[in-house]
Amino acid sequence: MAQQASSNVASLVRRHSVMLALSAALVGVFWVSRPQWDPEMRLWKAIGDGSLLLLVATVALGPLARLARPVRRWLPWRRETGIWFGLLALVHTVLILNGWARWSLGRLFGFEFVPQLGRTARMEPGFGLANLLGLLALAWTLALVATSTDRAVRWLGPQSWKWLHNATQTVFYLVTAHVAYFLFLHYTLSFHRQPPAPDWFRVPFVTLAVVVIGLQVAAFAATTRRHRGRRTAAPGGQRTGA
Repeated sequence: MAQQASSNVASLVRRHSVMLALSAALVGVFWVSRPQWDPEMRLWKAIGDGSLLLLVATVALGPLARLARPVRRWLPWRRETGIWFGLLALVHTVLILNGWARWSLGRLFGFEFVPQLGRTARMEPGFGLANLLGLLALAWTLALVATSTDRAVRWLGPQSWKWLHNATQTVFYLVTAHVAYFLFLHYTLSFHRQPPAPDWFRVPFVTLAVVVIGLQVAAFAATTRRHRGRRTAAPGGQRTGA
């Protein structure tokens, strides 16, 4: 028992060491890719994009494993990719709250003091909604991270645990909407500012989103076909008729 426990701890440390290195590499690549950005914004954007890729990996592994048997060997890594997605997402949020919003919910939701008006006014239509979607995704994610242990599975029970972690799909779509707003809507021409150059991550983001959704649809269709095939097959290999 002691030897098995030691082996499990060693495996856990090894997996999270790999994920730490991978997370750092992803953030580093995104950081290097935007040298013209303000350093503070450059950092939280790099961390946010790194977390998005880990979320894509977490969500895509399930349908990929249904479509290709060799991928099943990588399924155990979903726990670690999900945990590190959550950690990076949390750091991304804290950096924005501290560095840009200055812990002001009004500022986070798009309200600014306008000297010409002498009062606070909403400056960014859609900005508040996009950030609200991000906060909802983060809340769900933290719940998932907190229950990503074998002990949580035993305490909640397999069915309850599985029901809770099915929310990963919801998190993916919330994050997708959040990111899409900032890539395609927020940094466009408005009455009070000139837009910056478009973010190079637009095309990769759309490609990843389409691929994940396509994998989910394909895996759903394949699972449905297998289920219908089992239902129509008789015990001896015979097929039942209407």
